[in-house]
Amino acid sequence: MKRDSHLSIGFLHFAFHTVLDVGSAIPIIMGSNIGTSVTNTIVALMQAGEREEFKRAFAGATVHDCFNWLSVLVLLPLEAVTGVMRLMSEAVVESFNIVSGEDGPELLKVITEPLTKSIIQLDKNVIIGIATGQEVQRNKSLIKVWCQTRITFQENISFAPSENSTVPTTSLYMNAEKCTHLFVETGLSDLAVGLILLSSSLLVLCTCLLLLVKLLNSLLQGQVAKAIQKIINTDFPFPFGWLTGYLAILIGAGMTFVVQSSSVFTSAITPLIGIGVISIERAYPLTLGSNIGTTTTAILAALASPGDKLAAAFQVALCHFIFNILGILLWYPIPLSRLPIRMARYLGERTAKYRWFAVLYLILCFLLLPSIVFALSMAGWQVLVGICVPCVAVLLCIVVVNRLQSQKPQLLPLWLQTWDHLPLWMHSLKPMDTIITRVTLCCRKARKSDQRCTSSEDLPQLRENEAEKNHAPLAQNSPALIYDYETEAVFDTLNGKSSRL
Repeated sequence: MKRDSHLSIGFLHFAFHTVLDVGSAIPIIMGSNIGTSVTNTIVALMQAGEREEFKRAFAGATVHDCFNWLSVLVLLPLEAVTGVMRLMSEAVVESFNIVSGEDGPELLKVITEPLTKSIIQLDKNVIIGIATGQEVQRNKSLIKVWCQTRITFQENISFAPSENSTVPTTSLYMNAEKCTHLFVETGLSDLAVGLILLSSSLLVLCTCLLLLVKLLNSLLQGQVAKAIQKIINTDFPFPFGWLTGYLAILIGAGMTFVVQSSSVFTSAITPLIGIGVISIERAYPLTLGSNIGTTTTAILAALASPGDKLAAAFQVALCHFIFNILGILLWYPIPLSRLPIRMARYLGERTAKYRWFAVLYLILCFLLLPSIVFALSMAGWQVLVGICVPCVAVLLCIVVVNRLQSQKPQLLPLWLQTWDHLPLWMHSLKPMDTIITRVTLCCRKARKSDQRCTSSEDLPQLRENEAEKNHAPLAQNSPALIYDYETEAVFDTLNGKSSRL
């Protein structure tokens, strides 16, 4: 879905129908926070052509991922043990006399909703019916066909019994008007329509991002780029410099409230990070602000819910807000606690050196790892804890040892001061890079009888050899050293033609 605000609103509808309680919704909300950051990571891939831009863009995109992953790793176990977010949200709901109101303001949705409704419309009743376990709805299509209905028959049955009684009204609803979107009665299954929409949206997204990057590169050059960079990345004068980041958080929250999607905002600033207009230190608080701003959509939707369901819906939306606030308190106020920035810089450096690492990162963090955790959770929380806790402990030990190796190796035993005693594939990406490049990059001018693949490490030497081969014919076939009858043949040879003297 690529939008945690939409997912949160979906959970509010489930809360209306008592499908999910607040305790069950909190872990899913945490997962939605992680999943929403995949969009700007995909955006960073559009700048893979330029190594330095790709390094900055990928670091700026993954700082959002790192913040969300670190927050979940700390707050999810804390919530499971203490229920702190559930209790805090419950206390807030009970302390305020919240009254159900009108729907929240529609800002960007006013522009986008007519376009999306002309492409596809979904039947919300079917979605809710499937979620609530109604067997009748399971075989129905999610694609909406009839947009309006009308009452065609109404009957009141009355008679004079010996005692007073009430007879219900019988009403018959008939379909009145078909929807006009593209997929009305196309005969395609829901899966086929979903795949078509997914591929089309990704194609449009990548095309727009490529055009956006090219446009920014052409506009933000020279003195204009320097002026914008100076304005955005400059702190307040001493002693108020520490307030600059918090102002950036407010700006990020406000901009995200306007577009009602953190993915849109972070995807928009990712190309600016790539071309160097926004530094990663400034992008980090902007991203944190976008995490707060995206929760306002769910809060406004909760406030518009019916009165009897208002408390549960508002509590779910409030848990999303509290989760982001606690994450900011963990990973921003103290400069030493800003681990997401250092983690993102490391990922950017790895990706600039091995560009295939970006695709591996996407597959691992947004597909394989969530699937593994979900499979383990289905086996029971004992299995999940028994496998995940040792893995996390080993990972933390490796991080600490790596840090000590670079800062204070004398504190470590001799055999831990370096990883050279381990096989190369256990502490370096070079073996995998060699395999991938040998599979994907082949010699362009290999001999017919000896076509082989080369790794990226062999390419500089290959280019040097080709340059020497190209210079040799030029030296031998200098016009001053050939006869008149050889001129045409030599120039044909230099132009790539084959002729015989």
